[in-house]
Amino acid sequence: MRLSPQRILLLALAGLFLAAATAPSAAAAPTSETDARLKQILERFPKADLDGDGVLTADEARQARQRLVERRGGESAEPQAPGQSDPRGPKPTAENVKYGPHERNVLDFWKAETDAPAPLVVFIHGGGFVGGDKSKVRGNKVLTGCLEAGISFASINYRFREHAPIQDIVRDCARAIQFLRTKAKEWNIDPTRVASYGGSAGAGTSLWLAFHDDLADPDAADPVLRQSSRLTCAGCLNGQASYDLREWETIVGPPPDGARKEAEILDFYHFKDKAASETPEAERIMKDMSMLSLISAGDSPVFLFCAGPNTDPKDRGHYVHHPRHAIAIRDRCLAMKVGVECVLRDDLAKGDGDQDARLLAFFIKHLKPKPAEVKADAAQVTTPGDE
Repeated sequence: MRLSPQRILLLALAGLFLAAATAPSAAAAPTSETDARLKQILERFPKADLDGDGVLTADEARQARQRLVERRGGESAEPQAPGQSDPRGPKPTAENVKYGPHERNVLDFWKAETDAPAPLVVFIHGGGFVGGDKSKVRGNKVLTGCLEAGISFASINYRFREHAPIQDIVRDCARAIQFLRTKAKEWNIDPTRVASYGGSAGAGTSLWLAFHDDLADPDAADPVLRQSSRLTCAGCLNGQASYDLREWETIVGPPPDGARKEAEILDFYHFKDKAASETPEAERIMKDMSMLSLISAGDSPVFLFCAGPNTDPKDRGHYVHHPRHAIAIRDRCLAMKVGVECVLRDDLAKGDGDQDARLLAFFIKHLKPKPAEVKADAAQVTTPGDE
């Protein structure tokens, strides 16, 4: 009997789920960077990487399997492992709310059950700015954990590179933050306590929002643009240190596929031709996209996580999600006395816990919900040493 690709994936993920469910709780959470089976599944079924950050976790594998089961009209045969979130997650309070003019300028919002205005965490999906969707976060432990801790949650879509250059895409995400602040009274949000995070593209965008000067324009005709775009704190999972692509070789080293191509620069910023990429305006745009260069004293604290090995880049995915991106941000934050927690692969190998639990604890620590608002205890954040 010939098995369909979907059936093969179901069988493979079933084995992985059982292994993860029975693993000792102190063990580091497996990912495609540390587990050969997860790596094989990611290579064959890249859509199993639900947040599009280039790294497949055991939790993503479980969620991918559950979604396949549901699409096939069946029920999951395995019980939910202790500490795992329901892959379907709670239903949003408000869904597909428009925050801008483009069809992808929409967001989902989950309202925490609090009397006082609640802090807000915003998820920005990954996908290389060419794919991905806000629905990828549903059932994630950070979402459910935030709600249990009295923190409201939102997940946004934004334009892709086919629609807009990177410098406009990140401003879509800034506009979403500004829009959410306009809903503070209606949705019981505390506009002074807003964070964002994501994987890969969403990770880098969250860093850009955390370090960039406020985009608020008090004289704007559009009331959304009068709101602040700044964050209280931000999370970066397998992200990049800069979207000035010229800096990557200095940060990470030579790319594994040869020299950076001129076409990549033109495409990323939508420059018409090489001459357009060499103008003073182009230089201003590219420098403004360097999260590393934007870091200054007084910026918001950040959480950095990278699951990849700190070795010479072996392929494009490793290069884009290399831990040297996180290390560069960490070192710059330390130099500028900006709060930073950095968790790398070696930290996980020592049993320091999975990235979602640590990220959730980071948000709870920095968003500082009042005791009366907190509905669940959270693990205390500790900062790993600089090995």
